[in-house]
Amino acid sequence: MLQQLNRLQNTNEVILGRARNGRIRKVLTERDETWIDVDDDMNWVNKGESFTWLSERDGWRHLYLVSRSGKEITLLTPGQFDVIGPVIVDEKGGRVYFVASPDNPTQRYLYRAPLDGSGRVERVTPAGREGTHTYKISPDARWAFHTYSRFGTAPIVELVSLPDHETVRVLADNSELRAKLDDLKKCSTELFRVDIGDGVLLDAWCIKPPDFDPEKQYPLLFYVYGEPAGQTVTDRWGGDRYLWHMMFAQQGYLVMSVDNRGTPAPRGRAWRKCIYRQVGILASADQAAATRAIIASRPYVDPERIGIWGWSGGGSMSLNAIFRYPELYHTAMAIAFISNQRFYDTIYQERYMGLPDDNEEGYRNGSPITFAHQLTGNLLIVHGTGDDNCHYQNCEVLINELIKHNKHFSMMAYPNRTHSIKEGENTRRHLYELLTRYLNENLPPGPEPCGTND
Repeated sequence: MLQQLNRLQNTNEVILGRARNGRIRKVLTERDETWIDVDDDMNWVNKGESFTWLSERDGWRHLYLVSRSGKEITLLTPGQFDVIGPVIVDEKGGRVYFVASPDNPTQRYLYRAPLDGSGRVERVTPAGREGTHTYKISPDARWAFHTYSRFGTAPIVELVSLPDHETVRVLADNSELRAKLDDLKKCSTELFRVDIGDGVLLDAWCIKPPDFDPEKQYPLLFYVYGEPAGQTVTDRWGGDRYLWHMMFAQQGYLVMSVDNRGTPAPRGRAWRKCIYRQVGILASADQAAATRAIIASRPYVDPERIGIWGWSGGGSMSLNAIFRYPELYHTAMAIAFISNQRFYDTIYQERYMGLPDDNEEGYRNGSPITFAHQLTGNLLIVHGTGDDNCHYQNCEVLINELIKHNKHFSMMAYPNRTHSIKEGENTRRHLYELLTRYLNENLPPGPEPCGTND
């Protein structure tokens, strides 16, 4: 089986080919006005007479059963929700397993549906265990490694039997980590939604200082990504990044993250694909609208101390925020970013933006460098000179643009480090101490009496 996309990545032809004689036959064609997400998680069933297929053709990402000829296409998972994956077929039991979250896009649960197309979708993950559940299911669908966590809560890993989801053995309870977390100064956490108007609600989380006083005002640091390749607002354990953010909260910061429209949350095709041809434009506008709404609804946020940071696409978004909305953001830290969308790889940029010659205005207005002349706040840019993903060229052209407009900023180049900036002795510690120090110096932590900055 082969899949062939056109350059615009909005048409996908699924082809069957015979290895013995080279004959090929087109089985299925997927089209979209924006882009197609490639489905590489297909499963052959019925002795090769049909295969599973993920498609957004009805406005939601659903699982279908497609006959070998392509003439019969049966919807297996009806409803207004997205199938997230992975997909595991239990052909003996006549069902297919998949991950979804119909009611809360920040969470993940295991579901099943029959292969006969009757559409009886059932939740397998036991009720009362809110959060994120991930599964590695055995090929015969009898067993699964199950990992469960919540925001701020370390994961538990266990072996479960299917289809009853009974715990056979706890493989890792992370008791030592949990005990260490219990010894830390407690920070309250909150998952919530931000109303930015016109019926648009954005998912968000917040970490508050241990001694939080709502009668005072605190600096606010946003962690952002905001592009079609990832969510930041999920109800799951966040690892060392969560611990770093918690350290900032302990110092006296509010730390938040907001998922704008266009992020790959399971909220339907329209939610994800409204960003088409305007990456960096719609997302930064949503982020700014969320910032204004948070300031207006939470008087304990100090509007004169708003910071933002991010990595890769989040670095680009941090630049767009402080360049495009200098009245909102006062400090930004951008790591391993794209400053000009024409300098990124085609399979990503053209998928979401169209071809450069057909969307010149979008490429220009979605690129942070276009608005660099508007910088008024504090800016730190960080890049590995050996970055083979977001090339160092992005850093150099931005530096030249800032110099051209006499804009002062700070920068750090890590010699020969890649996109992850982790190679070499002590690199990660050096990087995060640099970021911490820069934030402390340019966005001072701690509460102030309300009205101090009026």
